[in-house]
Amino acid sequence: MTSSHDAIVIGAGVIGVSIAYHLAALGARDVVVLDRGQVGSGTSSQSSGILRTHYSVPENVELARRSWQVFDAFAAYLDDDEASAGLVKCGYLIAAPDGPKLAPLRAALLAQQAQGIAVQVLSPHDAAQRLPICRFDDAALIGFEPEAGFADAYLVASAFARAARRRGVRIVEGVKVDRLVLAGGSVAGVETSQGRFASATVVSAQNIWAKDIERWTGIETPVRAERHAVLALAGREPYTFAMPVYKDLGSPGMLYCRSYGGAQMLVSEGGAGETLAQPDNEQGEIAVDDVLSVGAQVAERFPAYAEAGLASSWTGVYDVTPDWNPVLGRLPDVPGLVVAYGFSGHGFKLSPAIGRLLAQEVLGLPTDVSLAPYALERFRSGKLLRGRYGSGAVS
Repeated sequence: MTSSHDAIVIGAGVIGVSIAYHLAALGARDVVVLDRGQVGSGTSSQSSGILRTHYSVPENVELARRSWQVFDAFAAYLDDDEASAGLVKCGYLIAAPDGPKLAPLRAALLAQQAQGIAVQVLSPHDAAQRLPICRFDDAALIGFEPEAGFADAYLVASAFARAARRRGVRIVEGVKVDRLVLAGGSVAGVETSQGRFASATVVSAQNIWAKDIERWTGIETPVRAERHAVLALAGREPYTFAMPVYKDLGSPGMLYCRSYGGAQMLVSEGGAGETLAQPDNEQGEIAVDDVLSVGAQVAERFPAYAEAGLASSWTGVYDVTPDWNPVLGRLPDVPGLVVAYGFSGHGFKLSPAIGRLLAQEVLGLPTDVSLAPYALERFRSGKLLRGRYGSGAVS
């Protein structure tokens, strides 16, 4: 059996449902979303949820700024009084000691300010007033973004999905897309475990499964699945929701930390993780040595967590590109195919803006922000979006 649609979105993670919602909000009449699992049950559910506009890639700053505006007024944006992002507005601290990260941090803070973002430079004393459980004695530069914090990616995905359904989007869960159907070299739909869905427009928001694009089209798709460990540590002093998220550019793992409620800290490393041979978002094992390494770095910065206990842990999987930034937009070699993959840990915090931009692109509308820097072509031309802090999700 074949059904016909204005647009098909593959993937019901936070990116896919944001795209679908914005397609409907901008006038698309018949949109279907297909997912092998359930809404938000894949990599979105593994997100640490940190929201910030700080990037050393200026293009990302603008996407994050636009997305923050949505998160900050989420219920009103979706016209749904019950919609919640689970937003905690606690601010974002980022610090660097003397060394190779200092100049990049200074340049990034100046670039944020030039883009109209409220960013402050703090003294170690002032930083300690905001995050008293942390030591800043070696910090040569500390940036503070008061309009930042963290939220819940699963809640956001669920709210986008509910808002999309209200606007007529059909979301089909538990369906596997087997191949892209082409007619004369152009998109004609997809073949799935539940039959054929026809459309001249297919949007792939498949995150770690984006290699399917290469299998279906022969177009090189530079993305790999990379597993990262996240720990919740219980210390002897509380890391309250009023205390800011902290990014430590001076630690070996470029740690990021935030409150996990009470005396618990959520913490993970911001560098490269474990590359997986095949995409897999099932929970992986976390080596004891890795827990000890992160724990030692935390203890160096947070004395109250020097003897912290491991309260819980989990793994999350990133869809990582060579420059740790996403591929967005049309693939010219296959008319009708639009992609959004390779978010490399940025997906949740950029999801509102990405959803609107991709919907605009699909519908032939002017995009709020140019997608050109994120084109697949950059990997052929060498115009990469490289962050100044090295490989990792801070970019």
